[in-house]
Amino acid sequence: METITYPDFEKLDIRVGTVVDAKPFPEAKKPAIQLWVDFGEPLGIKKSSAQITAHYTPDRMIGRQVLAVVNFPPRQIGPFMSEVLVLGLPDENGAIVLLRPDIHVPDGGKMF
Repeated sequence: METITYPDFEKLDIRVGTVVDAKPFPEAKKPAIQLWVDFGEPLGIKKSSAQITAHYTPDRMIGRQVLAVVNFPPRQIGPFMSEVLVLGLPDENGAIVLLRPDIHVPDGGKMF
């Protein structure tokens, strides 16, 4: 594991947002869901493609708070432009489990 400094960590902008829309993404190479996440002002709504289909369905994502890196450059995934990286951890089988606050917090809050 590479060691980083605190200033390196501070370069990451990880924020909380609420999923306001979610759709299946059948065009993705690996099963995924398209997410629209509201990070509040000034970021607004950002899109993400998330490989989370083992544990989540689009209808279960609406209203869920998630954590995401918001300062990576956008990435084209098939016909979809993913603007943020929603964060998760692998379960015992390698499927992604989303990171989220255990108590509702205001959208746009920065992780520190």
